[in-house]
Order: sequence, then C-alpha cells, then structure tokens
Amino acid sequence: MNWSQKLYFTAFVIVAAAASSIRGIHGYAMVSGTVFCDQCKDGQVSLFDYPLNGIKVAMACPDNNGEMTIWGEETTNWLGSYAMRLDGTPDLSGCVAQVTSSSEEETRGCGTGGGPGRSPRLMFRMFDMEMYTVDPLISQPEDPMSFCPKSSYPQPHPNPVTPTTPPSTLPVPTLPPTPPLPHLPPLSTLPPLPPLPPMPPFPYLEASACPHQSWMMPEYRCYWKVINPDSKVGVVFGLIAARKYGTDITLWEGMKGRGEPYKTLLREGTTALLNSYNSVQFPYHPLGVIQHMNWALMGNTQQVMHTALRFLRANSGNGRFTCKLNPCK
Repeated sequence: MNWSQKLYFTAFVIVAAAASSIRGIHGYAMVSGTVFCDQCKDGQVSLFDYPLNGIKVAMACPDNNGEMTIWGEETTNWLGSYAMRLDGTPDLSGCVAQVTSSSEEETRGCGTGGGPGRSPRLMFRMFDMEMYTVDPLISQPEDPMSFCPKSSYPQPHPNPVTPTTPPSTLPVPTLPPTPPLPHLPPLSTLPPLPPLPPMPPFPYLEASACPHQSWMMPEYRCYWKVINPDSKVGVVFGLIAARKYGTDITLWEGMKGRGEPYKTLLREGTTALLNSYNSVQFPYHPLGVIQHMNWALMGNTQQVMHTALRFLRANSGNGRFTCKLNPCK
C-alpha cells in the first residue's frame, strides 16, 4: 500500500468513525456458514457429500437464566449457504448454530437428522459491525448410501461362538452305500450372449483440470451444472467477495478479468470452483476454494497474488493430468 492509499484509508476510517458517532448506528452481527449432506453418516464433510438447499439453521444463545433460546433462523440457498443477521453487537461466545428442520422436497431424503451444533467464530470487527463464520454443519439421511466405504457403516457385533460339543462316546452306525446316479443326457449349450454396450464415461471420477479458456468455450457450457454463468459473485463466494467486487458482477464477467491481482484471483478462483465440482480428484474441495478465496481477500495484495497463482497451477493440472471435458451434444 503506497502513501496515497494509506492517506485515503485513514480518511475513510476517520469519516466512518465520525458518521458512526453522529448518527448513532446501532450495529449488527452477520453469521454465515454452509450445510452439507453427510451421505455416509460418518459425522464429517468428505468428498461424497454435497451442499444442501432448503435446510433451516437456528442460532441458539443462553439467556440470563442459562437456558438456550433461539435468536435467529435462516434457510440455506441452492449452494447450501446461509447468512444470518443479528441486530446490535451481541456476544456470541456461548451460542451454537444448529440444523433444525428441512424441506423434504429440497433435501431429497437427506434431512432426517442433523449433526452436532457449531459455535460461531469471530472473523473481524469494524466499528459496529461484526462478521462471524460457522464450521460446516451436516444433515444426514436415514441410512448411508450404498457407494460409501464399508468403514463408514456401523459394524455389527459378531455372533457369539457356541462351545463345541464334546464328541459322543457312542459308536457311530455304518451307513449303507449310496446307489449310483442315473446317467443324464448332456445339456445343450447356450447361444452366445450379445456384447454389452460400452460403459458411459464418468468424468466426475476422473482426474481433470481445465483452464479458464476451456470453461468459457460454448461447447463446454453444459458443464456449468452446480453454478451457472449468471450467478452473482457475492452469492457464490460470500459477503467478503461482494464487498470487494460488488453485488452485480457475475461469474461469467469475473472469468474475463486479467492484468490485476484481484481480477486474476476472481478468474482463477471461479475456474478452480468449476474444476472442483467437475472432478473428485481435483486438488481443492469446493468448500476449500471458497475458504482460500476469502482468506486471500482479507489479506494483502501479496497474499491475493499467491492464492491466484496456486489456483492457476491447480487449474493447469500441475503437469499430472489434463482437461477431460467432452464437447456438449
């Protein structure tokens, strides 16, 4: 930050502080997080899990008598994220965010039970505004999915071994010899089975990483499934990204950015998010992409550039794998 930027920032702090004291801003606290479907019921977020839409999350805090009361409740969006605003500047040190209920149509059977509650963590405080984040919450189906590793299933107790019965001392009678089996005619051979059709490709299970130029080609537009080009950057990456890039910019517009560290970070971060949703072997999990993006935006310009370069190397495959996108039909 050069001397002119420092001067502008100092002036902004003075003006904001003066405006806060003159107007008497009441302040507020913002709590954000994500809810995932714990398909294997192992109590943690793994590669088999996905964000849930339509899940209600409540913030419960202790009152003067020590009893937990609901301070606020929000519903997750189609990315599994929620943002809860609490007026004033409350102390959330003893509060817990907990999954309360769900819409069966939205969760597709993954809302029968929630995991443990999580305490909010203070990210930053400025004047009368506080920003909290909550570690990922989970909602679970009634039974684990069939494709989950066997270690995720509850192991049944082995059957008790019955003690062996001591051999009888009585003589064993001699059995008569069995008569020979009748001679059967030879079975007719079955006709050859028709060849099976080739298995369809599973790009999600393959190692794939594509640069941003590939994701902007019209023939690969069908791979924008979880997020679409018209999605807002602030909705996908959160409030910190919305304050930096604005609330109107879309992911498609962010993919065109270059020549400046923050624009490069948005371009490569969006590309990394698309790659993480397209390949389970991509180095970053979708939640990890969003977290690294926000950590970089809260740091200095050098951290922004380092994070953008790490995303760029991952999007290029690091020399270990290539882009496995097939043109859309």
